Amino acid sequence: MNFKDDLKSKVVTVENLLNEYMPKEEGYQKTICEAMNYSLKAGGKRLRPILTLEACKIVGGNEKDVIPFAVAIEMIHTYSLIHDDLPALDNDDLRRGRATNHKVYGEAMAILAGDGLLNYAYEIMLRESIGKENSEKYLRAINEIAKASGIYGMIGGQVVDIESENKKINIDKLDFIHMNKTAAIMVGCMRAGAIIGGADEVQLENITKYAKNIGLSFQIVDDILDIVGDESKLGKKVGSDIDNDKSTYPSLLGLEKSKEIANELIQEAKLSINNVNSNSEFLNGLADYIVDREY
Repeated sequence: MNFKDDLKSKVVTVENLLNEYMPKEEGYQKTICEAMNYSLKAGGKRLRPILTLEACKIVGGNEKDVIPFAVAIEMIHTYSLIHDDLPALDNDDLRRGRATNHKVYGEAMAILAGDGLLNYAYEIMLRESIGKENSEKYLRAINEIAKASGIYGMIGGQVVDIESENKKINIDKLDFIHMNKTAAIMVGCMRAGAIIGGADEVQLENITKYAKNIGLSFQIVDDILDIVGDESKLGKKVGSDIDNDKSTYPSLLGLEKSKEIANELIQEAKLSINNVNSNSEFLNGLADYIVDREY
């Protein structure tokens, strides 16, 4: 099986797992469950749950142990997208090729749908961890995800991103935004998967390096695609960074230099993951996929 086929197969696996854990659309709270599921069912790359599962697998763990965490991380990611699209933030009408949540359900329900997904993610992780043998590692994993998605991770990066609109910022501040807004959640999900899988500290360090590098490269490529990407292929509006007057890698360093840095990060990522396990073909392919997304 080649990488693209393998990736498609893993995406289908994640979709099936999500279907098992989605809230039931019933009762007086039916509308919020519909709104949550609307965005969860919108598709996407499903990279974060795949990374969670792969991190567990590459250190010799049982992928079944980490399934609730993989599902939860996609819920957290989806909540962040719903809120990111709101008029108060990026004010986007299109996400994953569909109308954004607030365009379908209204702003109030979209805010609550995001809140619901975030809370439900932790409900799932905690529920599935209670009574587990060696429960400390599951608590460590939950802590990694909480930290990665909180004020010292994704939310913190989002805050600095908002405060930096209409300003010319330096590359260090831009790296802080990208490392926290995008890369932190990839680091958190991979560390969580690896911890549950029984990784030692050396393996965990190398997995962290891999996740940081692919995360930063992912966002650099997103910056590039916002300028030269095909909206019909991306499933979202291009040019929003320019519209919001955001500093990006291309705006600070130019397109070619940005592509060069993204490629260097991917090569470093591959070296790190090969130090964990020489049988890391899929994660190497995923690193290449991230940087080779269509410009």
